[in-house]
Amino acid sequence: MQKDSFYTVNPAVNICFFAAVMLITTFVLHPVIVGVSLAAACAYTLMLKGRKAFVYMLAFVVPVVLAVSVINPLFNHEGVTVLFYLWNGNAMTYEAVIYGCVSACMFAALIMWFFCLNCVMTSDKYVYLFGRIIPTLSLVFSMVLRFVPGIISRIREVSQARRSISPDFGKNPIKGIRHGLSTVSVTVTWALEKAVNVSDSMKSRGYGLGRRTSFSVFSFDKRDCALSAIMLVCFAACVAALASKTISFRFYPSIKQTFAGWAAYGGCAAFAVLCALPVLLNIKENIAWRILKSRI
Repeated sequence: MQKDSFYTVNPAVNICFFAAVMLITTFVLHPVIVGVSLAAACAYTLMLKGRKAFVYMLAFVVPVVLAVSVINPLFNHEGVTVLFYLWNGNAMTYEAVIYGCVSACMFAALIMWFFCLNCVMTSDKYVYLFGRIIPTLSLVFSMVLRFVPGIISRIREVSQARRSISPDFGKNPIKGIRHGLSTVSVTVTWALEKAVNVSDSMKSRGYGLGRRTSFSVFSFDKRDCALSAIMLVCFAACVAALASKTISFRFYPSIKQTFAGWAAYGGCAAFAVLCALPVLLNIKENIAWRILKSRI
């Protein structure tokens, strides 16, 4: 992962940001809101992982978007504007097509945001946030987050070791299947042993027993206060615009949208600032760093 300024802020600010953005993206199916969220998620993913990983992510997201866009109008025939009729006599409606496209973009935005969440929120941050409240669950959750990368790395190690031992690896399909099953068996055994060792280790240290103190490298400084205030103002402005019905979009039975007035524009601008907050923070830190370098 590239250097990310938003990664260094307090974990409480991180989790509140992702919760606010994904809540609005999920429950407000408005093309403008969904488009802003998707654009910001793509920009932050590109900034986090670079161009190569972003293209690889698009290779997974684009088929999902296309599938949802196509499947919805094939099975959902609501709407009054008929485009054409399918081979089975069902109508392909304009409203169903628009709903499928907006829903697909919403799913794509959520996938991108969850990807960014996985990069920013590490296991130690979850333990810091929830260790005192729900110590057992936070430990299990942090182990789950580390489980998948550890399994993938272990499978690669075992597979490479078997390739070096067996020169005919991959030539015989039957032997290849046996090697694959053996690799999976070894990896699962290793994962179970590691889980038991971690459990015994934490139990011997008294984790979750009574009141305990914990060391943490995280602190809530002035930058975290400023980011929290900006997030709160942007979220409140967006919710106020949604509550006033100045931003709304109806798909069925006919498309009807409401996006007018200063409240709508202000709410959309606030949501755009909220979504772009990590990108803006990175840009601000990069500019400050270049200014400091130029003075040396």
